[in-house]
Amino acid sequence: MNAGLARIAVEGRDVDVPLSPRGEVQARALGRWFATEPEHSRPEVVICSPYARAQMTGELIRRAGGLSLAEGQSFIADERLREKEFGMLDRLTTTGIAQLYPEQAEARRLLGKFYYRPPSGESWCDVILRLRSALDHICLHHGGRRVLVLTHQVVVLCLRYLIENLSEETILAIDREGDIANCGITEYRFDPGVGPDGGLVLQTYNFVAPLEEAGAPVTSEPDVKLARSSP
Repeated sequence: MNAGLARIAVEGRDVDVPLSPRGEVQARALGRWFATEPEHSRPEVVICSPYARAQMTGELIRRAGGLSLAEGQSFIADERLREKEFGMLDRLTTTGIAQLYPEQAEARRLLGKFYYRPPSGESWCDVILRLRSALDHICLHHGGRRVLVLTHQVVVLCLRYLIENLSEETILAIDREGDIANCGITEYRFDPGVGPDGGLVLQTYNFVAPLEEAGAPVTSEPDVKLARSSP
């Protein structure tokens, strides 16, 4: 919907942007789907980006009965799960970057999106660096538990890169296949037979059946994405 525009019209800080009405419908639909699963299969830990829309998604899932959190247990906000920082290119479309900062468009073309870092922003490698410590933290404090991570598009892709030990070429090919749907689920389960110490194995990627079953719209505009791991 931003085709041909130079800037994306967003009021205030991106971190404060709430879920859209459509995003609320999607979050409620996902919460109802989680609620149909046995209690021992529902998420028991929720770790989310500090962005308002991520935390709103978790709250709507909770209200729909989709979580198995202990009484009084709150969500864990982790700034390492925030979306990629775009720096001086924030809120500019591809058209806008080419018009206003042609030298940056050329730098991105030469380096590729994996390594290109916009001024005052992050490359995918920068996101991966912060996610390495986030994954270590999750393993240390929540190992063996069902963890729901509420985060954003680039973060989900970078988590796949880390967990599955993918190459730059492979993860960018996955990215080119299409955007991750809002409330699309990427799920991993621990398999003790993988490697000498066991490991996480991908079960689903960009899974949107819960939305389709509930009649909620499937969209990919930035609201919030989900990653899930289970023992």
